[in-house]
Amino acid sequence: MKFHPDPVSAQSIQSYGANWVQFGDTRFDHSVVIASNGERFDWNCCRFEDLTPAHFEQLAALQTELVIFGSGARLRFPAASLLQSLIGQQIGIETMDTQAACRTYNVLASEGRHVAVALLLEN
Repeated sequence: MKFHPDPVSAQSIQSYGANWVQFGDTRFDHSVVIASNGERFDWNCCRFEDLTPAHFEQLAALQTELVIFGSGARLRFPAASLLQSLIGQQIGIETMDTQAACRTYNVLASEGRHVAVALLLEN
C-alpha cells in the first residue's frame, strides 16, 4: 500500500520559540491572531494582565467555530467576563500555553477546520 499525504490548503505555523512564531515567511515577535482562512493580524496586547473584552471581540468577529488561545509561556485562563463575545456567538475557546496552541492550530487547520489561534507573545 502506498501512502500519500492529504493536500493542506491552510497555511501552518512553521516554527516557534519562547516569544516568537514563524508563519509563512513572516516571523512574529509580538502577539498575533492567525485564522485558518489565511487572515492574520497583530493582536495589540503585550501582557496577559492587559487583556480586555475588546481583544476577544476581535476574535469573535472572525466567526470561526473555535478559537485557540495561547496564553504565553504558561497556562493561564482568561476570566469569563472577557469571553462574553465568544460565548454569545457560541464560538468555542480552548486555552493552552502558546507552544501547545501552535501545534493544536496546525492539526485542526490541516483537517480543514475553520479555526483561529490567538497567540499572546510576551516580551
